Amino acid sequence: MAEKRILMLVGDYVEDYEAMVPYQMLLMVGHRVDTICPGKKPGETVRTAVHDFEGDQTYSEKPGHNFHINEAFDQVDPDTYDALVIPGGRAPEYLRLDPRVIEIVQHFARHDKPIAAICHGQQILVAAGVLEGRECTSYPAVRPDVERAGARWCEVNETYSNACVDGNLVTAPAWPAHPEWMGRFLRVLGSRIEA
Repeated sequence: MAEKRILMLVGDYVEDYEAMVPYQMLLMVGHRVDTICPGKKPGETVRTAVHDFEGDQTYSEKPGHNFHINEAFDQVDPDTYDALVIPGGRAPEYLRLDPRVIEIVQHFARHDKPIAAICHGQQILVAAGVLEGRECTSYPAVRPDVERAGARWCEVNETYSNACVDGNLVTAPAWPAHPEWMGRFLRVLGSRIEA
């Protein structure tokens, strides 16, 4: 399998599992994953948050790990990447305000490169204006934004454990969907896992 270069957008209070697990899974199958964050340099970290579903009306939040940044945000050239990953958590809420983040996302969409977004990561897709006419899912609280952005809502099961694929776009509602989300993303990437 040829190594793919994958860019991951993160920020403080990105959802822990949604950054850590895809990062490790993509490395495990032989891809290179570069993590970037506006205002952070390689070697620095972002704080993560663990969101859990414990029977309340919304998810709970607990402190997570520190997640390392390994590339310089200001020097990233999206032309050199094969795909983009956008984890959820609270980070997308403010990352979408950065014009360079929007430009990066629009580059991947314009060139039909694979994009994987999960949970609240779709807030960045909405802000980038790349969902018009696409089929997409997200964390349920982001559904109104996704639909107002012109996307067709892709229904998922009540356990949030499945994903939606529309061409180059692979979306999921939350971290319980990791196996399906990353499995489908790897297929869109053309990745083969040797037994």
